[in-house]
Amino acid sequence: MHLALRDGAPPRQDEAHDIAMRFLSDHAADLLSRREVSFIAPHDETIRADGKSTTLTGMKVKMRNLVDGRWFWVIVGADREVMVFERDIVWANLKGRRQSEKWLHDSWLAEQRKTGGA
Repeated sequence: MHLALRDGAPPRQDEAHDIAMRFLSDHAADLLSRREVSFIAPHDETIRADGKSTTLTGMKVKMRNLVDGRWFWVIVGADREVMVFERDIVWANLKGRRQSEKWLHDSWLAEQRKTGGA
């Protein structure tokens, strides 16, 4: 991801939805037949670049797979490209957070290193 993306405006909801559907059609078509959009809203992702933390804002299209109940989402960046795609997310309702691993997230990886999990 290019740091110039932090200054751009995220796409509109309808634009993000269209981009997400095209992406899924190309890369995860199995998710398209039985899905329900939960919400489309701005979402921040914090990344480290050149030793510094910075936040990129994209438009998150969060969906549920109606076949197995798992969650998936696509986050579209200011450049109208997909910056994050995650699938097969299991939600732990009692904990109020996801149960699945967060392989793409620095904070999760750091936590795993502390506890000896990764």
